[in-house]
Amino acid sequence: MPFVALLGRILYSAIFILSSFQHFTKGMITYAANQGVPLASFLVPASGVLALLGGLSILLGYKAKLGAWLIALFLIPITFAMHEFWKETDPMVKMTEQIMFMKNISMLGAAFLITYFGAGPYSLDNRN
Repeated sequence: MPFVALLGRILYSAIFILSSFQHFTKGMITYAANQGVPLASFLVPASGVLALLGGLSILLGYKAKLGAWLIALFLIPITFAMHEFWKETDPMVKMTEQIMFMKNISMLGAAFLITYFGAGPYSLDNRN
């Protein structure tokens, strides 16, 4: 069942590739600035580049270990800066932010697995 690794890479990378384009919009930059992100006009598009390059790398299985490190570099600061559920007082907002925080933590775990195991079969890294 080596196709499972390819399916996993497709599903995993989709969120990073598809959401990366939002990081170049005024709305996302403004949202991040309102959340207290310093230098949002630079850091938000830069995070979009990390997400896009990391996502494409994992999708194609080309230098996937490096791509997974890019995703980790993307996820760590965003998770802790944008989903501070422990600061929320509204129960619904707190629950939503905690869900988003845990989603990012689980995606970070998957990125770490890819940094260790690589892309697997049906990838450019493992072409014969």
